[in-house]
Amino acid sequence: MRFPLLAATALALAFAGAPLQAREANDALTVPPSGVLGVGEAQLTPAFWIGRQAEPDRVILDRAAIEAQNAKLLQLDPSMHDLRKLPATLSREQVSGWINAISERPTRQLYDVEGKPVPSATFDAVAADLALDKVPASQPTRYGLIVQRAAFRAFPTDLRVFSSKGDTDIDRFQETAEFPGVPVVIAHASADGQWLFVLSPRYAAWTKKENVAEGSAAQVFGYADKAPYRVITGASERTVFTRERPEVSQLQLDMSTRVPLASGLAPDQPVNGQTAYAAYTLELPWRDAAGKLQFSPALLQKNTDTASDYLPLTPANIIRQAFKFLGERYGWGHSYDGRDCSGFVSDVYRSMGVQMPRDTSKQSISPALEHRLFTDKDSREARIKAAHALQVGDLVYIPGHVMMVIGQLHGQPYVIHDVGGMSYRKADGGKAHVKLNAVSVTPLLPMLFNDKQTFVDRMTSIVRIRH
Repeated sequence: MRFPLLAATALALAFAGAPLQAREANDALTVPPSGVLGVGEAQLTPAFWIGRQAEPDRVILDRAAIEAQNAKLLQLDPSMHDLRKLPATLSREQVSGWINAISERPTRQLYDVEGKPVPSATFDAVAADLALDKVPASQPTRYGLIVQRAAFRAFPTDLRVFSSKGDTDIDRFQETAEFPGVPVVIAHASADGQWLFVLSPRYAAWTKKENVAEGSAAQVFGYADKAPYRVITGASERTVFTRERPEVSQLQLDMSTRVPLASGLAPDQPVNGQTAYAAYTLELPWRDAAGKLQFSPALLQKNTDTASDYLPLTPANIIRQAFKFLGERYGWGHSYDGRDCSGFVSDVYRSMGVQMPRDTSKQSISPALEHRLFTDKDSREARIKAAHALQVGDLVYIPGHVMMVIGQLHGQPYVIHDVGGMSYRKADGGKAHVKLNAVSVTPLLPMLFNDKQTFVDRMTSIVRIRH
């Protein structure tokens, strides 16, 4: 799980005790009308940050190196699931272990959307719907494809629960979301039959059965490997409306989604009642009445933000892709049709073909990613030095949060991140607070984790996607 930044401790600025270099950098930061320290209109454009790069189009990793990196991730990172290497049968111990790891009955008081305490009996009913006693001793490994943007939940329920009254942004049962075409293993069903417990390459959780179409391993992995394809490079795109095939009509496709092109169709013939000459004809999965996997052509306008392959991994593309989410509302676990801090950085990198674990806790320590860990033994001077050495695309982790570096300005690094809020100490020593709750640009060095510690003081890891 990811743990959100509390607004009260989100971002803050301190001058006392800061090194001389940091204090001088703070002096150069102004407070614009928005209240977001050190960020004006110019800093809210990708062109500003790309223009500050000496080699913006330098390829950081080529396609072969990225594929090798992704293979290493599947092999070494325990948070990832190599679905192709699962055995032909799944044991009760394996399936129950997956479910118990994510579906842990709450032990503290939680609240519903109206701020009312959720009674213990409700959690009893939710836990009973796990149907753990129905997990067979062994079962054939079953496969499927996600057919629409699918919420992945800790329990088989739509019930939204929150840590405190009035805070309805962080649903503790929401885990993540997966996009159309993602392969999954179907491991179990809820007692009411309306939910499936599935494994995707990056997560294991519950999703509604209508989000998954079951097919053979050959169908599922054949689809995932099929070429040619289009990669969604915009924040979000939708297929063309079609009355003839509602399953693929106006289907949401988020950044990094890879969809193969349909083959064998005459270019002068209509698709779903419409000419295809001004659109890409995609092949999309859908679920039939029996829950089985079917495929259908669907149109995606050629003026949408897509590419014929994953974008080259360059500083310019990292910045451009990140800024396509600028201003998007924070969405815990990909809720609100958005994403949270770790979902944001992973969707950006996946648009360039780089796979990552889903959560901050896994990203920051992944044995397959180059990272520098920080402990209490690291001095503040060493941490400041590391911060000044940050490069575009570097990921900076503090407890429960990740930020992406976009460049240097006023002698310090700036980041783009999906964050709840920003507080800083004003010149008179008082504290200002700005609620962000969105993908935002901020400086890094001035920030405090609390009244005494900066974000730099609380850095746990820096991940750098490089050779």
